[in-house]
Amino acid sequence: MNKNDIDIFEKLSGQLISVYEEISLLSKKNPNDAINKFKLKFLNKLINDSNEFLSEKYKPFDEFSIFEEDDMPFNSDVVFILSQYIQCFEKLRADNVIQIRGFWYWDTNDEDKIRTVRPQKLKG
Repeated sequence: MNKNDIDIFEKLSGQLISVYEEISLLSKKNPNDAINKFKLKFLNKLINDSNEFLSEKYKPFDEFSIFEEDDMPFNSDVVFILSQYIQCFEKLRADNVIQIRGFWYWDTNDEDKIRTVRPQKLKG
């Protein structure tokens, strides 16, 4: 991981978590309501960018790329998929951080130490 990779990671993972939290609230009220086209456009862009960043090694599902507009997903579908992406981003973080004197840093090829948060325990 280099600084650019870390910046992309933090942007995408932050967006995933934010969208997940928002759609989760909707899903609790109405799990079988379809997401609207406006949100779907941005959701698919985020998922597509995440797929490119995660590559095959960390991508959650080989057979999933984006949601189909013709088959509008339900709120609960979106929550399910986003939770998998969040877990995969966390796995990528766990594989690329080190602990030094009680603090967590990205394991980079650079001499610059970039602090991060402690990796979460992954759900197994």
